[in-house]
Amino acid sequence: MKNGKKAGSITLGVVLSLSLVLSACSESDKPSASSTPSASAPASTDLFTPVGQYPIVTKPMTLKMFAPQLASIENMETNTFTKTLQDKTNIQIKWELVPDKALNDRKQLMLASGDYPEVILNGALTKDEQMKYGKQGVFIPLNDLIDKYAPNFKKIMNDLPYVKSSITAPDGNIYALPQINECYHCNYAQKLWINKAWLDKLGLKMPTTTDEFYEVLKAFKEKDPNGNGKKDEIPLTGSDDMWAGNIASFLMNAFIIDDQVDKDSGTFLMVKDGKVDLAANKPEWKQGLLYLNKLYKEGLIDPASFTQNADAVQQLGNRQDANVLGGLTTALISYAFSTDDKTPRHKEYVTVPPLKGPGGVQQAGYFAGISRSQMAITNKATKDQQIAAIRLADYLYTEEAILLQEHGPEGKGWRKAKDGELDMNGKPAKFAIIPQTEKKPTHNDGWEQIGPSLRTFQYRDSFAALQDPLAEGAYEVRLKRESAKYEPFQSKMIYPPSVFIALEDAEVAAQLKTTIRDYVKSNMAQFITGSKDIEKEWDNYVKGFNGLQAGKYIEIYQKALGKK
Repeated sequence: MKNGKKAGSITLGVVLSLSLVLSACSESDKPSASSTPSASAPASTDLFTPVGQYPIVTKPMTLKMFAPQLASIENMETNTFTKTLQDKTNIQIKWELVPDKALNDRKQLMLASGDYPEVILNGALTKDEQMKYGKQGVFIPLNDLIDKYAPNFKKIMNDLPYVKSSITAPDGNIYALPQINECYHCNYAQKLWINKAWLDKLGLKMPTTTDEFYEVLKAFKEKDPNGNGKKDEIPLTGSDDMWAGNIASFLMNAFIIDDQVDKDSGTFLMVKDGKVDLAANKPEWKQGLLYLNKLYKEGLIDPASFTQNADAVQQLGNRQDANVLGGLTTALISYAFSTDDKTPRHKEYVTVPPLKGPGGVQQAGYFAGISRSQMAITNKATKDQQIAAIRLADYLYTEEAILLQEHGPEGKGWRKAKDGELDMNGKPAKFAIIPQTEKKPTHNDGWEQIGPSLRTFQYRDSFAALQDPLAEGAYEVRLKRESAKYEPFQSKMIYPPSVFIALEDAEVAAQLKTTIRDYVKSNMAQFITGSKDIEKEWDNYVKGFNGLQAGKYIEIYQKALGKK
């Protein structure tokens, strides 16, 4: 289950140092494939067992690997899964570990300096990084290695076509292997949770249109649904600090597509009949802003929604006196409420299906795909090491490896399901998690979710699950069932989230995206709160996109979509 974004911090001095290092390292400064071990003698035919057999190598081999040191894992060298993997493959791992929160900064410094290992096991590699270091020869193309030595991953690309399109760069090469983690509630992250107990108390039906939703919020504000005799109800709140918590995006989708899922996301583009265009300057966007402004003016949107962080929402939800929260925009209701039986308030909430706007638009944002990849093989690897690394990665995509990696040894963290145990879909389960009687802050049994791996919908659903979605411990079941309300309304307008931008366009695209996103979000907040008059300022707002090179922005994204 996705829990939001992780980001490291970096001092100004390091930022300046990094910028100097990056600017000093031109393409010509990088090690070329012809001057590194990858171009040395051909692979040793007697070193490897047949593909699919183990151990992978007939005599011990060492691979240096870059990965994060998670705070919850005690020691990656003595880790149970590390030892299991090394025993099975005969490949010894020499770790180059960095603190999880500093991974991105350390990764960039490492690649810029040229001091990197043979394998980046878990690098959260952006598409820009894959193309940049692929072109420089730092990351070797994996296509031929996959074809010859990775049957499991070849099958994945055949069974899940979106995988190949999500990881293939515009030059046709695959430079990094992904972590595939299919997640139903992640795909439909833009949700609005509403207090069903309040609806029932006031005799209201679940709203299906923007007009009906307005009437519901008015009733929440005026009719004392929490029954404490005070007008303390907050009809609707949110936070840009939460996953899909932006107060506007769910509601804007009833007018035109809005692809914000966190404070750093959002292209504000749309696709219609294969043509890319800006959504945030269209009459439908203005109509959505007018609707949101109406809610705000009448006190139906919490003013704190534009400034509060996730902790403030949690405090609001779990306050000791009467519940004051009517609705919440977020992917996870757990942002606001503890989802256990000691604090059952969370059980009052269900998701609102996509609302139909005045123009008949009714859609749910859909965010499936692979935005980053994890494992790359660098030009420091010899031919033998390249083959060993890709075969090791291919094993990591097996069900056996995923179970051991994520949950530790069989009989300790997980077991095979018993007769009568049902899975997420109410069918006979395949596996079951063994509850831990003593909860410890750290463990040494597995890697959790480090490196390439495969967690399909079928795998995730195959574990024994409580069938009552409101039971303690059934939160994943609840999220899956609530998210199912959104699937029939999957948007046809959203710009695909996993498209590669061509390397020559990547830097400009990133700059334009940031500038345009900041402009849209700043004006959005001002229009909604009324500090800017929508009717008076709209034309100037639209004209402002010309100075932001919106035409160039659209052109780049159209070019990228055409290559997909």
